[in-house]
Amino acid sequence: MKLSVAIITFNEERNIERCILSVKDLADEIVVVDSYSIDRTKEICQKFDVQFSEHKFDGHIQQKNYALSLCKGEWILSLDADEALDDVLRENTRQAIQFPEFDGYGMNRLTNYCGKWVRYCGWYPDTKLRLVKNGFAKWQGVNPHDRLELLNGKSDSWIKGDILHYSYYTHNDHLKQIEYFSNISSKELYHRGVKTNYLIILLKVIVQFFKSYFLKLGFLDGFTGLRISVMSAFATFRKYYKLKKLWRWSSIVDIS
Repeated sequence: MKLSVAIITFNEERNIERCILSVKDLADEIVVVDSYSIDRTKEICQKFDVQFSEHKFDGHIQQKNYALSLCKGEWILSLDADEALDDVLRENTRQAIQFPEFDGYGMNRLTNYCGKWVRYCGWYPDTKLRLVKNGFAKWQGVNPHDRLELLNGKSDSWIKGDILHYSYYTHNDHLKQIEYFSNISSKELYHRGVKTNYLIILLKVIVQFFKSYFLKLGFLDGFTGLRISVMSAFATFRKYYKLKKLWRWSSIVDIS
């Protein structure tokens, strides 16, 4: 059974080599779809035997589905550039495609936040469907929150091991990501006709913090758990505050 690994990139010089190295002995082909990076991403990829192409970015879901369409293997493993397989997951992935019993396999994802591995806050095990038979799945969801889903009721299972997710190196990285994602999310909500007000925003912020820190046991991650819970609440605020602004300005400004 041949395995393709699909990765999308944009300015991922910090991460892409680690990602490729974690799968290069497992994959028959590595497909990298880049959104015209302006850093060393392309140069790093060209050090390895990868299929590198550049494609206009129309959204996370669209870009990942385009990457799937380029894969020729019987199986596809879809990864983000800031992810890598641990040794256990790599070996179990090899076994799964050699002796397949299902059409797709989920994997746990363990996130590293500013040097700390996060076990709570709802961030672990964070199981993701990532290994699928070619043609049996596609990326769906609402940008930027994409998810890979099997089609037509195909069966799936789970593989032991972790995807190691190197999410944020600094607190500022997280703030930048919140601004980026909240821009996308607020527009998606606006185009779906969702409205909000300051009371709803306040309630959503409180609920998000309570969920992350208490219900999802974020306090067990110590100061990191507190920081993540505060930032999760802040992300909720930014998303819905921007949504409110979009409605306020929609009659006089083209925001499409």
